[in-house]
Amino acid sequence: MHHTRPVSLLSKRVRQSATATAKMEAPPFASSASSSSLFSLRNNPLSSPKITHFYNTKQSKNFTVRASSSGDSVVTLLDYGAGNVRSIRNAIRFLGFDIKDVQTPQDIFNASRLVFPGVGAFAAAMEVLSKTGMDEALCSYIEKDRPFLGICLGLQLLFESSEENGPVKGLGLIPGTVGRFDSSNGFRVPHIGWNALQITKDSGILDDVGNHHVYFVHSYRATPSDDNNEWISSTCDYGEKFIASIRRGNVHAVQFHPEKSGDVGLSILRRFLNPKSNMAKKPGEGKASKLAKRVIACLDVRTNDKGDLVVTKGDQYDVREHTKENEVRNLGKPVDLAGQYYKDGADEVSFLNITGFRDFPLGDLPMLQVLRYTSENVFVPLTVGGGIRDFTDSTGRYYSSLEVASEYFRSGADKISIGSDAVYAAEEYLRTGVRTGKTSLEQISRVYGNQAVMVSIDPRRVYVKDPNDVQLKTIRVSSLGPNGEEYAWYQCTVNGGREGRPIGAYELAKAVEELGAGEILLNCIDCDGQGKGFDVDLIKLISDAVSIPVIASSGAGAPEHFSEVFNKTNASAALAAGIFHRKEVPIQAVKEHLLKEDIEVRI
Repeated sequence: MHHTRPVSLLSKRVRQSATATAKMEAPPFASSASSSSLFSLRNNPLSSPKITHFYNTKQSKNFTVRASSSGDSVVTLLDYGAGNVRSIRNAIRFLGFDIKDVQTPQDIFNASRLVFPGVGAFAAAMEVLSKTGMDEALCSYIEKDRPFLGICLGLQLLFESSEENGPVKGLGLIPGTVGRFDSSNGFRVPHIGWNALQITKDSGILDDVGNHHVYFVHSYRATPSDDNNEWISSTCDYGEKFIASIRRGNVHAVQFHPEKSGDVGLSILRRFLNPKSNMAKKPGEGKASKLAKRVIACLDVRTNDKGDLVVTKGDQYDVREHTKENEVRNLGKPVDLAGQYYKDGADEVSFLNITGFRDFPLGDLPMLQVLRYTSENVFVPLTVGGGIRDFTDSTGRYYSSLEVASEYFRSGADKISIGSDAVYAAEEYLRTGVRTGKTSLEQISRVYGNQAVMVSIDPRRVYVKDPNDVQLKTIRVSSLGPNGEEYAWYQCTVNGGREGRPIGAYELAKAVEELGAGEILLNCIDCDGQGKGFDVDLIKLISDAVSIPVIASSGAGAPEHFSEVFNKTNASAALAAGIFHRKEVPIQAVKEHLLKEDIEVRI
């Protein structure tokens, strides 16, 4: 495994802001001798200095169980330091509860209710749990039928083992092995998006789900069997039937993310946290039956000439008004717009910082604050992209892309999007055929899972008369080029579309999938801001070439453009920016149109 060099302290301005955040958000404990040092993030200058280490894992056998002295409003959170747990913190606080972080195994025994939001990779999580003595404390707590809610990896770790980088031994409370989805049947892996549940028994916390979609993001799953059937409270179909939730007594765990499932997810959390409460607001009846196509709102964010962070929109990547002042196009404030899109029904919100943190990614505190504030009231997935790469600042201090990404995850991002850096990594991989493990793509996907890593591809169409004129993948285009050309290839660009590279979108997509990307955001510079529809030729080419989800982007101008791209390609989601910002086409209008076209969406 690649180990980064020790990181120097940040500038005083960044350090002070980071320290204030770290006191509340940093993981309360981490592995002391983990071979996965990247996972423990102990070199991250933005992590809390207050790390507790445990060496004797047998200690936990001597702990006593006593009634919690905490009030009924306190939720104990087991946060072992990976991924975005800010969202579950915010959801718990949003519902009126306080949070106590687990510092020692004894804190688990003292909990009146325990939430375990597992994020990241199975092996790394188990390593931290065993090194700190939390594994035995957790098992004892659950075996005594204490109130417990595991989320995502927090469900998987309850099983006997996982095939993820394994086999790796789990907590062994539930019979079965966690395995990877089979992508050979045409289903995209990771399983990302809003899917339906089949509730198999009284689950208590799922009583208000009805026929609503909930949000999944994972590559591994546990499957039902005679041995674990008594635990299962719901299943989900995605090429095969897998376990979506379990319940035994007061013990619950879900594969999906309630903190990212909107009002439906909040109702699930509320029922767990306060099972005796009368639900004030119940979600209406839904019509969920399968994986929904996602409608994503994108916010291009940058500083304007006054230094304010604004949402802007380009016309073929030009974001300045064609006026005498030539000012940056200003379409609103990022946090406010994101909140409005959540209310309007966006399935995800994506922030693209087109300033790109060119000099100092971790110094871009306003963007980190945008994520933090947005995640307080927006309970759908958040993606952030722009400048996530290894870099050395002006004083010669080195920072790894993993450290940059880690701070975005801790600030509220569920996924990070890599652009130019992924192009360079793919070019090198195609040249050498070697996966070094050192690229930002590989490092981040290894620690956080490939479902947390998106690659943004920004190609331009290059017309050719004869496909043999280039050694890259060409296609016959549906509309002829300016000189009657019938063929084209798609040249990838870097630096915000300003520089073309000798690699095609097809070659790039195949390479980044192999390097660890879990999703592709597919833009098209030619269509950007034109409002004439997505580049269906490009999206079909790429979505047919890879087995990971593809998001169609650039060119949406009407609801019909969304149904066209879903009917003619294998795109899993479609993204728009300008038409939503300018209120030309509301998100609900898009979804109502898709429903009329018999395309499943979350309502």
